[in-house]
Amino acid sequence: MSLLTAVPSASTDPEARSRRRTDRSGHPGALPDTVVVADSIEAVQDTLRWANAHRVPVIPRGAGTGLAGGAVAGPGIVLDLSGLDAITALEPVDLTADVQPGVITADLDRAAAAYGLCYAPDPASAALSTIGGNIATNAGGMRCVKYGVTRDAVLGLDVVLADGRRIRTGRRTTKGVAGLDLTSLLVGSEGTLGVIVGATVRLTPRPDQLATVAAAFPTVVAAATACAELTRRRLRPSMLELLDPATLAVIDRQQGTELAARGGALVLAQVDGPGLREQLTAVRQAFAPLAAEVRATEDPDEADALLAARRLALPSIEAEAHALIEDICVPRSRLAEAVEGVAAISARHGVATYTFAHAGDGNLHPILSYDRGLDRPPAEVEAAGDAIFSLALGLGGTVTGEHGIGLLKRAWLAREVGTDTLEVFRSLKRALDPHDILNPGKAL
Repeated sequence: MSLLTAVPSASTDPEARSRRRTDRSGHPGALPDTVVVADSIEAVQDTLRWANAHRVPVIPRGAGTGLAGGAVAGPGIVLDLSGLDAITALEPVDLTADVQPGVITADLDRAAAAYGLCYAPDPASAALSTIGGNIATNAGGMRCVKYGVTRDAVLGLDVVLADGRRIRTGRRTTKGVAGLDLTSLLVGSEGTLGVIVGATVRLTPRPDQLATVAAAFPTVVAAATACAELTRRRLRPSMLELLDPATLAVIDRQQGTELAARGGALVLAQVDGPGLREQLTAVRQAFAPLAAEVRATEDPDEADALLAARRLALPSIEAEAHALIEDICVPRSRLAEAVEGVAAISARHGVATYTFAHAGDGNLHPILSYDRGLDRPPAEVEAAGDAIFSLALGLGGTVTGEHGIGLLKRAWLAREVGTDTLEVFRSLKRALDPHDILNPGKAL
C-alpha cells in the first residue's frame, strides 16, 4: 500500500512540496517526496505507521519559522501539523490550556487574556510561530527572564511515537512526580523522538500593572554591565532587552524610527506586578551611573511601540542582506565579556555584525550579514560564526539558548556536551525511533 492510499491527505503536488522545503534558516534543503497536511491525529498516526514500516524519513513541521534548520526538508515525507490548530480547553481556575500543535503562540495568549491570564513564553515570532514548534525547540522570548522558557510552561504532552503509538506524558496538575519526566525529555527534542499532537500548558495571571524603561548607553559594554547590575541588586524585571548601535541603525533605516539618536546602545526593561513604582525606581537607579539617558513610561501604546521595534530587529536586518543568525547564551555575569568578544570577532574577520540580546538571561543573537548575491555564507562569515561559538563555550555558555541545534549546529553539539553524553542522546533516540525515521540528520 502506498502512502497516498494509506493517508488521504498525502500529496505529491510540486507546489505544496516546494513551499515546505525549508524554514526561516534559509537552508536550501531538498524537495520532499510527499507532503501530509495532517487534518487529524489519526492521520499523524497512519503516516508514522506507514513510514516506520517502509523506513521512510518524516520531517515534522509547524509554521516554518525555525532558525536552526530543524524543519528543513529532504527526501521523504513532510508532516505539516499547522492545521491542527484548536485550543481544546482553557481552565482559568487550573491556570491551564489544552492546545493542538498548530495553535499560533499569540492566539493562545489572546485567548488567555479574556480570563486575565497570559501564556508567558513569547518568542519574537509569536505572531507566526506555532506552539508545537515552540515546544520542539524549547523556544524562549523576551519575557523569559522572569517567567521562564517554553519547558517551564509545558505540563504534559500528547505524542505520537515513530511506530504510530500515541502516548500521554506529564499531567494537568501543578505537582506530580509519577514516573520518568518524559515531558521534559520531549520538549526541545526537535521532532527527533516523537511528534507532538497536543499539549497541556501552564497559564499565568496577566499583570495589571506594567512599566517600561528605555535606557540609552554610550557603549554596548556599558549597557551589558548595567544589565548585570540588575541581577547583582536582586532585581527581577519581566523583560530586559539590549540592542547594539548597528541594530538600532538598521531598525531606523527600515522602520523610520529614531532609536539610534538616543545613544550607542539601548536597553528596554519592563517591570510588572505589585510594588511597581518601587521596582521602577530601583531599575532607574541601577541604570543611572552608566546611562546617558533613562526614560520610563506606563503608557501601553508607547511601550508597544518600543517593543515592536525590538521585534522588528531581525526582519530589518534581513531586508538589507542575508543573515547568518546565531544564538549563544552565557552566564549573566559574563554578558559584557560576550558582547566585547563578538565585536572583536566581527572586526577581526571583517564581517558586519548586529547584536541584540535577551540580556536578562545572557542570551545573545549576533547576526552576521553578507551579500544578497551569494547563495551561502562566505568563508569569513562562517569563520566568524565558528569563533562566536568558541567564545560562548569559553565563557561557560552554550551554542544555542533558544533556537535549537537543527541542521546548522550539529557539528558543535559534541564539542559542548562531549562524545559520551552525545552517545547517551543517541541511545535514547534509538530506543524511541530504532529506524531513525523522525527528522533524521537533525539535532543529534
